[in-house]
Amino acid sequence: MSHSSNSGSCRFADYFVVAGIDTDSGLEPDELSALCQWLEAERYSRRQDTPCPNKASGENFDQSPLRRTFKSKVLAHYPQNVEYNPFDQDAVNMLCMPKGLSFRTQSESRDPQFHSFLITREDGSRTYGFVLTFYEEVTCKQICSAMQTLYQMHNVEQYSSVYASSSCSMDSLASSIDDGDSTSLAKLQRYNSYDISRDTLYVSKCICLITPLPFMQASRKFLLQLHKAVTSQQPPPLPLESYIHNILYEVPLPPPGRSLKFSGVYGPVICQRPGLSELPLFDFALREAFELLGLENLVQLFTCVLLEMQILLYSQDYQRLMTVAEGITTLLFPFQWQHVYVPILPASLLHFLDAPVPYLMGLQSKEPNDRSKLELPQEANLCFVDIDNHFIELPEDFPQFPNKLEFIQEISEVLLQFGIPPEGTLHCSESATKLKNLVLDDLANDKKNGNLTSNTINMYELLKGNETLARLQALAKRTGVTVEKMEIAPQLAAAKEKDTKCQNSEEELRDYKLTVQLREVFANRFTQMFADYEAFVIQPTQDMDAWLTNREQMQNFDKASFLSDQPEPYLPFLSHFIETQMFATFIDNKIVSLWEEKEPLLRVFDSRIEKMKIYNVRVPTLRTSSYQKCTVLKESAIAIEQRLVKIDHTAIHPHLLDMKIGQGKYEQGFFPSLQSDVLSAGPTNNNRWANRSATAQQRRKDRLRQHSEHLTLDNDLKEKYIQEARSIGKSLRQPKLSDLSPAVIAQTNWKFVEGLLKECRVKTKRMLVEKMGHEAVELGHGEANITGLEENTLIASLCDLLERIWSHGLLIKQGKSALWSHLLHYQESEEKREATVETPVAAAPERRRSDSGLNLPTLRVSLIHDMRHVQNMSEIKTDVGRARAWIRLSLEKKVLSQHLKQLMFNEGLIKKLYKRYAFLRCEDEKEQFLYHLLSLNAVDYFCFTSVFTTIMIPYRAVIIPIKKLSNSITTSNPWISVSGELGDTGVMQVPKNVLEMTFECQNLGKLTTVRIGHDNSGLLAKWLVDCVMVRNEITGHTYRFPCGRWLGKGVDDGSLERILVGELITAVVEEDLSKQCRTPPQLRSPTVARRLSITSLGGKTSKPNAGQIQEGIGESINNIVKHFHKPEKERGSLTILLCGEFGLVSALEQVFHHGFKSARLFQKNVFIWDFIEKAVTYFEATEEDEDSQENLLKLKGCSATFCQYVNAISAAPRSIGKDGKLQLLVCLGARDHLLPQWIPLLAECPVISRMYEDGALLRDHAAVNSLIRVLQTLHEFNITLEASLVKGIDL
Repeated sequence: MSHSSNSGSCRFADYFVVAGIDTDSGLEPDELSALCQWLEAERYSRRQDTPCPNKASGENFDQSPLRRTFKSKVLAHYPQNVEYNPFDQDAVNMLCMPKGLSFRTQSESRDPQFHSFLITREDGSRTYGFVLTFYEEVTCKQICSAMQTLYQMHNVEQYSSVYASSSCSMDSLASSIDDGDSTSLAKLQRYNSYDISRDTLYVSKCICLITPLPFMQASRKFLLQLHKAVTSQQPPPLPLESYIHNILYEVPLPPPGRSLKFSGVYGPVICQRPGLSELPLFDFALREAFELLGLENLVQLFTCVLLEMQILLYSQDYQRLMTVAEGITTLLFPFQWQHVYVPILPASLLHFLDAPVPYLMGLQSKEPNDRSKLELPQEANLCFVDIDNHFIELPEDFPQFPNKLEFIQEISEVLLQFGIPPEGTLHCSESATKLKNLVLDDLANDKKNGNLTSNTINMYELLKGNETLARLQALAKRTGVTVEKMEIAPQLAAAKEKDTKCQNSEEELRDYKLTVQLREVFANRFTQMFADYEAFVIQPTQDMDAWLTNREQMQNFDKASFLSDQPEPYLPFLSHFIETQMFATFIDNKIVSLWEEKEPLLRVFDSRIEKMKIYNVRVPTLRTSSYQKCTVLKESAIAIEQRLVKIDHTAIHPHLLDMKIGQGKYEQGFFPSLQSDVLSAGPTNNNRWANRSATAQQRRKDRLRQHSEHLTLDNDLKEKYIQEARSIGKSLRQPKLSDLSPAVIAQTNWKFVEGLLKECRVKTKRMLVEKMGHEAVELGHGEANITGLEENTLIASLCDLLERIWSHGLLIKQGKSALWSHLLHYQESEEKREATVETPVAAAPERRRSDSGLNLPTLRVSLIHDMRHVQNMSEIKTDVGRARAWIRLSLEKKVLSQHLKQLMFNEGLIKKLYKRYAFLRCEDEKEQFLYHLLSLNAVDYFCFTSVFTTIMIPYRAVIIPIKKLSNSITTSNPWISVSGELGDTGVMQVPKNVLEMTFECQNLGKLTTVRIGHDNSGLLAKWLVDCVMVRNEITGHTYRFPCGRWLGKGVDDGSLERILVGELITAVVEEDLSKQCRTPPQLRSPTVARRLSITSLGGKTSKPNAGQIQEGIGESINNIVKHFHKPEKERGSLTILLCGEFGLVSALEQVFHHGFKSARLFQKNVFIWDFIEKAVTYFEATEEDEDSQENLLKLKGCSATFCQYVNAISAAPRSIGKDGKLQLLVCLGARDHLLPQWIPLLAECPVISRMYEDGALLRDHAAVNSLIRVLQTLHEFNITLEASLVKGIDL
């Protein structure tokens, strides 16, 4: 017989366990479970504000004794210990019977139930447990008497509470009876009672196999056959010890790619194992997961798991929890869940729901609909899956899986081939629930908190007395239709053995085929999406030790390049996914494979990518979002079928053991006490498949290798160091089930606190570095490595972190968001305080500037004000949304650290809302946390403005005149129009002589331009405006729109309207106001340089030379080219690049001013526009003159267009001045790509010799040709002008 390894670690099962009641210690209440129930009741009563006197004692008298939690115990396990897998008695006991012992009487359902569990060790390796729980009659008289006594006490308590009309007990009584039922004590006692003289008492017991690999189907069959041997009237062929000894010591693991047959008590059991190039072993039926949840829900849950949200599965049935948890994690291939994974959370570990880290946990529900009573500290990022009710509660606002519709369609096709409806089959349908309530009234209601669920109702028994059924049977008889006997056996009753060639049943084979095909469809998605991932892995330059040491500082994947290479629809999902721990670990494993053997999942995945590239010959750089179906479905199903039809290996048959005479006897209905001497050790000689001389070290090494090869495990030798080096709180991956002392719980929470702080440091550093890199690029240094999409992802992940911090150790919460709940409590306490202390608040003095009149009044920074802004946003409907909006607003205003400090240092409120161990009550950590957040003030975010684009925002505008040189008031009627990236306000009249106004309009985004003008009426119409200031009153962003020009006829260039380009003023925090200079020096008005060279204000100014002017042109064109090379969503305002301080208009004006003859003719300014108009007059005259020069004929077409544009600008109904008209002409010329034609036209025009000196740039042929070449680079771009620039121009 061939085998994969000769060490003892190749056994099919490591342990056989029996757990149940310890008759020596009697009925012991399970204190941890009882404590959890008490805490839950306490929290529930506090929420209802009802004092509950009974709860204080810790003994729950409201529950009937049959429903209470009693301690179970591991009664026996064989062998005593296995070297490579030490037996953890506490953990095994807790997971075999997660709710402790369960009692029943003869009137209740006692069907056996199967469930599985897993234990994850600290090194990440897993052990699987498979449990069959059944009921045995209690023969111990002391236990029966104890139960009777408990019932007498319970009844006295119930009577006294009813007759005393205690509202608390009435509520709890009512809750234990069906809602529709009146308080009927008689009914209550009939079902909820135990009388020692009348009733037979039964207690739960379980048998369990603990195995290194998840052979669920084989283990279940073996245990069912063992149980059948105990309950059947005939004794089994051999003593039970023979079968248990056989599976523990004589049945090996099947080698990879092979199948194995071994013997159960009544028939053969078959298991198979995938080959090394196939998907890893998975023995649960995916069909069940799809039936339980439905396809749409399962894909949504799958997406949440990929994005590492907190996942809580909820069901009355332990096996359902395990099936969904294992099913969803196996579909992650080639990635692996890296965080807390507890598919069955024992009652005593409920405090783990407090964990502020991603987790995947399963919780048993007590009743069909008790979700409302379940209080969870952290819900903002929680995916809650109610398996029994076919319902899933998703986090807000998460990205959809790429090609979701096509993906669902492909899976549907596979499901339908196997006859599975994609919408799932809801076992707990409404009608079934109603029927259950009708027939089993109180019983059904109370049966759920035992260790066993009562999902399987014997329908035949229920409907025995049903008249309709009887009539149907009679009718069938008369018409000669034979009705087969209706056999509705429980799911776990042993099925009839079918005599088929394939020794597994047809149904089982179909399940195997369906499971592998579904897994292939999921795996194929990742193969397609990450086909080129290797190209973006940043290869390390140092050796492995150096790499591991510096792992945290290293960038190991080029995220920006990878995302830029993906189809647009994939980006929202991928930008989040590549930030997860599972993706980071996958890339780490790829890098470690340079020095060590490849991790098994990675090896399989890489080989699939290679195969796909060979078959498809796909161009690696060509990414499309077209959907490519899986092509290997048939092959994968055939591989499994061949293994199951043709068995490769058969294990030794069970045989008689060397047992003493009289041993091996058994009593029907009772699992026997097994003979420990024959089960504690395996055979010492002639074992054909295990070489017992192997050293312990070799066995451990083989065990590790076998795990790493064939389990879905992350078990490289260096894995431990990698995990420590690259992630937070990895010791928190798994709660330790065996030690639950207060010290261990405190230590666990301390690790959570440290982990949260480290995560905060890493996240803020990443946000800072990425954002600073981006801003450096805008200033012309280096390359950007962050996109708006990435920025959004980072901010969303910061919001998630803050929610997790605020939910750690939470006592009281309203709504789903822990942070918003805290803010509401804070708001309430502050408003009460303000109401009691009516102190008059002195208004902050308006800051004024002596030279230019008024400035904007200081905007008060207040946490409560920011909350009110968010509360007024009708677009946001949920608490989670409000919390995120508040974080974004605070981040944009650079007050996040300041606001949270206020919140965190309100000690009274913190103590009221949080447990002692909570992060928010750790003083040093809070300080460090705030320090990390403070660092984010170094960069500018627009994460509120850019996301909430449809909200109404109040703005304040102030017009600042230059008093020294003009009137501060004007008799004319002024107006302004403000434009931003998202829209404009339209023309708004400014009240006469009021230079400040507030207005409300839909979010304008980043502000770009202000149009200002007046109607020139009255005696004092002329107006010299220094600038216009506009502030967003929610975010506090203030923009300055420099002007420095006159508005009025007969002064300056005669303009009654100007377009001003804005610039953001750096934020000034209140306490820094005194230190801050009022106008930051870098914010020079873009028109100053131009103005000084052409108006009377300037006097002597140094004019730029020809070289500087040409450099300026190159720079302005370069900025426009860069603008168009950014992704569309990242570009920002083109208006600033055209009309701003160093924009194209300004640069071309410098060209036109160079060598322009005297700016004064008889005290009247001459403007460039005068030259343009004269040129137009000349062109129009030459067009009429048919004998014009030959070289001008070529330019006729150009000149006609030029004249058309100039005339259209002159004819516009706007009162813009001559410089404004020139600006408009340049913008239109750039938009329509006409500037390179117009420049030579003007340079050749004879008018130039009259208006320009000989040395002017426009008269230098080389300079003009160079200018034309530079301007031609704009031809490939589609330039769109802001509406405010081209209003009223008719071309």
